[in-house]
Amino acid sequence: MFGLIFLILFAPGVSEFLCTSSDLEMSYTFCDSTAQAFMFNLTPCSTMSKSDWKAALTWIPRSDIYFLKIVFHVWYDGAKALHWKELLCSGADDEYSVCGTLKGETFVAAFDIKGSRINFPKGNYSVVVQGFSDDSENNMLICLNFTMIVKQDVF
Repeated sequence: MFGLIFLILFAPGVSEFLCTSSDLEMSYTFCDSTAQAFMFNLTPCSTMSKSDWKAALTWIPRSDIYFLKIVFHVWYDGAKALHWKELLCSGADDEYSVCGTLKGETFVAAFDIKGSRINFPKGNYSVVVQGFSDDSENNMLICLNFTMIVKQDVF
């Protein structure tokens, strides 16, 4: 079953239901205290599909994006499963289109997520995505806490 995740994030601390299907439920909250203008959609709403997830993102950042480090924290059934950092923008020879976006400017992107190729075991996942405008991770631009409930094993 193909579903659609579509969200507009404005208020911190408010839990928002994103999608549901026979095998997946997703929701999010902000994990910082500042309201955001953010929109995200993802298809299909399923872990059973072997195709890539198609994602679309619209974001109005609250500061200029010359440096952007993304940090992912993933927990599976309460145990830490992944901690990953990626420098997207350094100010020199940046390959990502978000780099150089100015405060208040609307950033729009569409991309594939290869995670749909992973066989996610049944269980509860918590994914915290943080974006920082400095290498020391002191100046947070955005923070999202996604909850993913995989309802059935694919194998």
